[in-house]
Amino acid sequence: MAVKRKFRSSRDIIIRTNGWAEATNFYGSVLGLPVAHRSETLMGFETGAFCLYVEKGKKHGPVFEFLVPDVQAAKRKLIAAGCTVVEENASSPRCYIRDPYGLVFNLGKARAEK
Repeated sequence: MAVKRKFRSSRDIIIRTNGWAEATNFYGSVLGLPVAHRSETLMGFETGAFCLYVEKGKKHGPVFEFLVPDVQAAKRKLIAAGCTVVEENASSPRCYIRDPYGLVFNLGKARAEK
């Protein structure tokens, strides 16, 4: 019987910066990465191996993402294992977690497997 993975990574990495216009210009013009997503506060660039999202806001280091079937259950499991919640938005099913070794990642909702 195959074991289903509960955590799997997405292809998304996000950075947040107060210098959003400068950052999006750098990734789009200097590096020449094609735009994959555009909104007023978020721009995504396709790199080939991953999609780099640049978000307006308070600066933080790069964050990658794990997708899980149940964000709240995964969050409880991780907190019990020594992780801490860095940021959470009640309006969307996701949260930033710092593991006991200092790595920060986003927990996002996985699409149902068919």
